[in-house]
Amino acid sequence: MTKNYFLVLVLVLTLCSSPATRMVAQESAPNIRVVVDMVQLSVAVTDNKGNYITGLRPSDFAIVEDNIPQKLATFGEGNEPAYRVADTTPADGKTPASASGQQSSQKSDEDQSLSSMVAGANVFLLFDTSNYMYRGFVFAQDAIADFVRSLESADKVAFYSYSRDLSRSAPLTPDRTKVLRGVRATVAGDDAALYNCLLLTIKDAAHFTGRKVVVVFSNGPDNSSMVPPEDVAELAQSTGTAIYMISTQLAKIEPVSTAVFERMTAATGGKAYFAKSWRDEQRAFASIRDDLAHLYSLSYYPQVNPNRGWRGITVKLVGERLKKYHIRTRNGYRPQPQRFSTATATAAVSGETPEQP
Repeated sequence: MTKNYFLVLVLVLTLCSSPATRMVAQESAPNIRVVVDMVQLSVAVTDNKGNYITGLRPSDFAIVEDNIPQKLATFGEGNEPAYRVADTTPADGKTPASASGQQSSQKSDEDQSLSSMVAGANVFLLFDTSNYMYRGFVFAQDAIADFVRSLESADKVAFYSYSRDLSRSAPLTPDRTKVLRGVRATVAGDDAALYNCLLLTIKDAAHFTGRKVVVVFSNGPDNSSMVPPEDVAELAQSTGTAIYMISTQLAKIEPVSTAVFERMTAATGGKAYFAKSWRDEQRAFASIRDDLAHLYSLSYYPQVNPNRGWRGITVKLVGERLKKYHIRTRNGYRPQPQRFSTATATAAVSGETPEQP
């Protein structure tokens, strides 16, 4: 009796450890993994007077992640499509003079799709329609409308507005008419939950490939969010989304909001502006437009890195003649756990924003 029981127990344990059983167990587990495929950077290069430096080559840039030199995978300037850089960069991060990064005469289908993917920028406009905006509302609408019209034809634009809740007035589209219609339909509303709504906007932007930018027009501080601004900034850095903020003097007079706005935009590679008048608002939008038109697009596939936490990124210019210039870009990212689904994959391929929960 004891011998038969022992044989049955051994048989059960063998079946439980069989590949088929393990496969069922694995399939039942949540499909969550950390994915770091390609890190994309938008890089501004300026001189001491703030003038943009154009005409740089891939060999002029060196990228380090967690003190590990990275090999540049793609390169682009302004709103031109990015192209693949020949894989000739040695481990020390110095590109030979012969590998100037010029576009190869032959492109694979993958290269062609990559180029079309990163042409232009995906610009998400987030407009403050809280009760802070009762004064100067129409002037702000005019400034935003002018900005939308002035963007390069390669750019796609989405228009959102917020007070206590987020309103997705116009999903990401190349059709400026739809966006302008959304701008004109906005009305002033409730308290301001800026950080809550900015977080949702960044999550929407994360579904798209290529350059991602959120331009916020705010007339005052946040007074009803549950999300801290530090979480918003980290998500923007980790998804490669640059944040630009245009705010009026109402935010400027509150030191905490001023510091948060400046710190958040700098960490993501964007800028903060504080406008005293509607003319200043127009100048701020014009500055952002010029910035988008002069950014370099760099990307790389990270070298083996066991760090699943925060990874620091440093971008430098190579050569004595370039050391006098200044670089502005995001300073790091955290690899994002992703739960894959058919809806998410389909939306990413089709270029549509998935339905929000």
